[in-house]
Amino acid sequence: MRIDLQDDEGIEVQMAPLIDCVFLLLIFFLVATTLKKIEKELPLDLPRSELAAREVPASNMLTVSIDEQGQLYLGSEPATSGMVFDRFKEAAANDPDQPVRINADRRASWEAVMQVLELAKFEGLTDVRPGTNSQ
Repeated sequence: MRIDLQDDEGIEVQMAPLIDCVFLLLIFFLVATTLKKIEKELPLDLPRSELAAREVPASNMLTVSIDEQGQLYLGSEPATSGMVFDRFKEAAANDPDQPVRINADRRASWEAVMQVLELAKFEGLTDVRPGTNSQ
């Protein structure tokens, strides 16, 4: 008895899993790009500086923002001075050369800025940079 081992159907690429992967990648990139924009949406009026060099913030830069009322923000999340202190302590333990950027509204009190500077100094973070609105 003879057995026919030849397959009548050709090999096909399954499109459904490929489409699922494409949609998952699309969603991932949409979410990843919108997360970086939130920090820039804080209503801060940074001091202007004609001589400041345009600096692209490093991806590992720790950003602390201070609004007009003296409210602190870590990235774009509201924070207390205790939360900032804990974040500085964690950053100093992981990398003592961690860059810190302070974005303070031009009408923020100098006392609030000094508080953040002292917290960074206490933890040994020496790469502290002011945020300006360079033109």
